[in-house]
Amino acid sequence: MTISPTGTAALLPGVSAVIPVFNGEASLEPLCARLAQVLAAGKVDFEIVFVEDCSRDNSWKTIEALARRDSRFRGIRLSRNFGQHNALLCGIRQARYDITVTLDDDLQNPPEEIPRLLEKLGEEYDVVYGAPEAERHGLWRNLASRITKRLLQNAMGAETAGRVSAFRVFRTELRESFSHYVGAFVSIDVLLTWGTTRFSALRVRHDGRAAGTSNYTLRKLLSHAMNMMTGFSVLPLKLASVSGFFFAFFGLGVFVYVVTRKLAFGTPVPGFPFLASTIAIFSGAQLLSLGIIGEYLARMHFRIMEKPVYAVRSATFPDPRPRA
Repeated sequence: MTISPTGTAALLPGVSAVIPVFNGEASLEPLCARLAQVLAAGKVDFEIVFVEDCSRDNSWKTIEALARRDSRFRGIRLSRNFGQHNALLCGIRQARYDITVTLDDDLQNPPEEIPRLLEKLGEEYDVVYGAPEAERHGLWRNLASRITKRLLQNAMGAETAGRVSAFRVFRTELRESFSHYVGAFVSIDVLLTWGTTRFSALRVRHDGRAAGTSNYTLRKLLSHAMNMMTGFSVLPLKLASVSGFFFAFFGLGVFVYVVTRKLAFGTPVPGFPFLASTIAIFSGAQLLSLGIIGEYLARMHFRIMEKPVYAVRSATFPDPRPRA
């Protein structure tokens, strides 16, 4: 089964809430109830799109039950685990309303904060993030998160990148700017910059997890940071070039030092350790540069293979038109 990148019909006035789901069985029912209550209170049409990312629990059965209960609840089940941002992209492409809200499935993003974000969006912004007042994660998770945001700030070229979060509202029409994106590595925040520069952020409440533990480990966060840095930025290549110039001048300095010592004192620079350490420095710099170039070549390789961003196994609504 395939999901079309975007529909041709005009967007309806209202709100589409897109929620990537992974092992979220315990929190889906209360999340859905609170979210529906908040959106209904705003007296706008809405839908809730769950994208089930191949969970190990009964999340999909829960989503099916919710969809049978209310046609405004829609579910998409991916064929394997593609990751949070890939699942979000799938849901965003199926949104039917002109405003899209994204949030996690663990109730750490309080639905009651959505009206504030929507109000801020009305101040002629295109994207508004709900930045947590205080993140409820461990030391290493918070450290990795800060590193990721630093890298994201470079990739996005926007100061707001320092306050990005999974809790965001944006105008659905922005998806047209990345409707043909097919890269296997996805960063929704970077893709949004392809369509606008009008970003903002609000400090919002950040609750503890309703159940279970975080699916984002330190390793996954660092991997995401590396994918984002090499997939959406040329900063590593620039750093490799700068390091190349630096070590070239360093080598020239060593050469001048050796020649000057020979001419001034008549003795060469003694010792194998000096030569070995110099060779080690240059070899390390070369291997680092080759590794960075290899990362970019790997992404080109996956792009040529046309590795899919996501693949859908089933959905709770009729099959959309196949991808062109």
